[in-house]
Amino acid sequence: MKIAFIINDHATEKPNYTTPALGYAAYKRDHEVFFIGVGELAYASDGHLSARCKSVSGKTFKTQETYFKAVQKEEFTRITSKDLDVLFLRNDPSDEIGEREWAQNAAFIFGEIATRDNVIVLNHPKTLASAVNKMYFQHFPEILRPKTIISRDHQEIREFFKEQKHKMILKPLQGSGGTNVFMMDKKNEHNLTQTIDAICRDGYVIAQEYLPEAKNGDTRLFLMNGKPLEIDGKYAMMQRVNAKGDIRSNIHAGGRPEKVKMTDQIMKLADIVRPKLVQDGMFLVGIDIVGDKLMEINVFSPGGLNVMGHMYEADFSTVVVKAIEKKVYYNNTYEDYLFNSRLATL
Repeated sequence: MKIAFIINDHATEKPNYTTPALGYAAYKRDHEVFFIGVGELAYASDGHLSARCKSVSGKTFKTQETYFKAVQKEEFTRITSKDLDVLFLRNDPSDEIGEREWAQNAAFIFGEIATRDNVIVLNHPKTLASAVNKMYFQHFPEILRPKTIISRDHQEIREFFKEQKHKMILKPLQGSGGTNVFMMDKKNEHNLTQTIDAICRDGYVIAQEYLPEAKNGDTRLFLMNGKPLEIDGKYAMMQRVNAKGDIRSNIHAGGRPEKVKMTDQIMKLADIVRPKLVQDGMFLVGIDIVGDKLMEINVFSPGGLNVMGHMYEADFSTVVVKAIEKKVYYNNTYEDYLFNSRLATL
């Protein structure tokens, strides 16, 4: 199959990230693999998606790092949606905030154009368009979510702070990677106004109840086709332990990854999440769990899959690629009969 991955930019994509891991897994299975930066997308006069891309072929690589470094050194070539079987949207719109605002919506806008050529687009672009901020999370059952308000009103946020016995989490509606996440309590209440103002500069403020279990970090679990991703009884999950003195557990923010066992509680939570993910065409997502609550759903570019692979000595990336191969088979067999949103989670 011919599969293209959309990333934010070739210069900022690190060789040890999850997307290069997925690309390398596909390359090792003799697929043609292309990487496209958001800024390299275009709409051709004949009505098809067009893009400058980078790709390597005919070489053997021992690691994903050497593979992707070779990709980055390649010259650009051009590909169109007529040439592709799969377009995997793996860019993170939140990375573009304040820098390239135009790039936030580009991938799923162009992704929809690709579906016209019967290209399988993952995750489903129409749903991604509605999930560009954390409001998507609020559409999941209330039983899963911590108590939350989303507002720009200082008084409303202060009242919520009192209701939560002077302890809560503040973060922006848009963003990821633990950026601008604050824990407010009686000790730093004098900074509440400034903190709200700082987050408001980028939009709405999420005020969320503080979960005591968060002091131990959170659990990142990958779901594929709505179910926990696993191979031979090993699950793609890890405990992200907070760096000392930091409430954030994100790996990029200094969190430390550790092994963690699957529990009945986590399986139950994943099962409750599943119906909406399947309905929305969310093929590969990362969910972050604290205690019995879902803290976040990353539908754009969940990371850590390669870290989990090394941790458990399990090739999760190849499992993902095999699932995509099956979708391509279904798509070719049914000849335009299946909607992209359904193919995405078959």
